[in-house]
Amino acid sequence: MDGLEATRRITTRPELTATRVLVLTTYGWTPTSWKHCRGSTAVRSGASGFLLKVALPSDLLTAIRVVADGDALLDPKVTRQLIADFLRRDPARPPDHCAEDALGGLTEREREVLVTVAPGLSNAEIASLLTVSYATAKTHVRHLLTKLGARDRAQLVMLADECGAVVARDE
Repeated sequence: MDGLEATRRITTRPELTATRVLVLTTYGWTPTSWKHCRGSTAVRSGASGFLLKVALPSDLLTAIRVVADGDALLDPKVTRQLIADFLRRDPARPPDHCAEDALGGLTEREREVLVTVAPGLSNAEIASLLTVSYATAKTHVRHLLTKLGARDRAQLVMLADECGAVVARDE
C-alpha cells in the first residue's frame, strides 16, 4: 500500500485514535503535489502534517513535536502557496462539495475562532486576539473540531479554505 492508504488505515483504527501522521514528500510545491498528488488527500486521509523532505533536520524534529502534541503543520512553502491560491479564489463560489450546512451551524464566536485558526494561530494567540482565556479559546477550537467533524486543525483549515469561510481582510 502507499503512504496515503497507510495514513487512512492508521487514523481510522479506533485503538490508534491518539496516533498522528506526518507526511513527508519529495515533491516541491506545485498544484499537482498538493491537490492531486498527496497534500490535500493526505490531510483528508487523516494526516496531521505535511512536510517537504528537503526540510532541515531541526524543522523535521519541530514538525514531529508539533504533530505529536496534537497540533497540525503544513510546510511553510505549501502554506504560502495555499494562501496565494485562496486569495485568487472567488469567495462567492465555494466548491460544490463544501459542507455549507455544517458552517451554517456555527455560532458567531465559532466563526470568529475559525477565522483565527485558518492562518495558524495558536490557542494562546486566539485567546489574546479575541480577549478570552486560553481555556475558552481551546474549548472553542474543540467545539469546531466536533461540529465540523475535523480530526485536527489541518482539516479545519482545509474546510475553512474550501468553503470560503475565511476571506482576506483589507489591511
